[in-house]
Amino acid sequence: MFMKDAITVTKSDLPPLKRYIQYLDKIWRCRWITNNGELLQLLEKRLEEYLNVENLVCVSNATLGLYIALSVFELKGEIITTPFTFAATTNIPVLLGLKPVFADIDPETFNIDPHDVKRKLSYRTSAILATHVYGNPCYVEELYKIACTHNLKLIYDAAHAFGVEYKNRSILRYGDISVLSFHATKVFNTIEGGALIVNNKSMLDKIRLMRNHGIISEERVILPGINAKMNEFQAAMGLCNLENIDEKISFRKRLYKYYKKALSEYPNIGFQKIIASKYNYAYMPILFESKSVRDEVYLELLNNNIKTRKYFYPLTVEFDYFKEKGDLIKKYGLKNAVDISSRILCLPLYPDLKIKEIDKVTGTIINLLNKRNIHDISISYPLLNLG
Repeated sequence: MFMKDAITVTKSDLPPLKRYIQYLDKIWRCRWITNNGELLQLLEKRLEEYLNVENLVCVSNATLGLYIALSVFELKGEIITTPFTFAATTNIPVLLGLKPVFADIDPETFNIDPHDVKRKLSYRTSAILATHVYGNPCYVEELYKIACTHNLKLIYDAAHAFGVEYKNRSILRYGDISVLSFHATKVFNTIEGGALIVNNKSMLDKIRLMRNHGIISEERVILPGINAKMNEFQAAMGLCNLENIDEKISFRKRLYKYYKKALSEYPNIGFQKIIASKYNYAYMPILFESKSVRDEVYLELLNNNIKTRKYFYPLTVEFDYFKEKGDLIKKYGLKNAVDISSRILCLPLYPDLKIKEIDKVTGTIINLLNKRNIHDISISYPLLNLG
């Protein structure tokens, strides 16, 4: 239990209440609260304009978005994916009867390593499911070549990648389908929610049907779909939050750079290599020299009423439902993923975070690391006078 002045790892952005109520008034007047309502259609249109994409389909959450993205192609066999990701990226293939084959990650970008993807290919491979980790773009050109050469579907978990660009082009324009998350903790939120960006227009109608049970009319259901519809209350929140999203991302950038300047002076702290031409500063991940140091820092921050997150730890390949989870890491050779996962820590980052709160976070980390160094020196040089 945290006190009122706790610094949390994230905090949901909420618009001015009066602005949200204006949309609620519209909902109350028309009484259309779900099933492809007016606000949902407006949000999809405005998101396409803001993100510079086409064929965007909003859904009630990104997990169902991933379910649709994988189901629409009726995939079989194996899907190559990353273990350094959120649970849904692994859960959905398993739920659909696909076998996840795990590729290692690049130790600098933290994204799936295309070279290891090549090594994991087999005649059973039907798709690649890659994650833009913390919104940092994957090596999309290399993955595209692999997918084309081997006739594979390429799907991106773009949960963190709202507004991100690679070489001045929306990251959502790469691959067959990208799935965004609009969860309450994300850069842009609709309370819960998400969207699919469909780069194969021929699949668009099928995806819209799958979002609504496969219903084509009152008397016809033409395919087995699910209920993944975004409701009007979610759409209203999205319309509100979209109005000042650039300002929010600008705040995030300022805080991210402040963190990095403060912590860059410490030689044993590492950072993710960002390859985006336009980034959204969704997270503030840092790397420590070892798991033991990371865990000690995590607890020290917690003792100072600061909540951070070991994100992503453990790896998805270590989930309890994999009976041979200990052997899978060895089997797939996930050296980099294990290393990064054991040393990663995401620090608090959200637009309302104050500079003095960042100073408290960084000060706590640096003080602890300095104490550790003094302790290590005193052990190595017991005769040294440290007073």
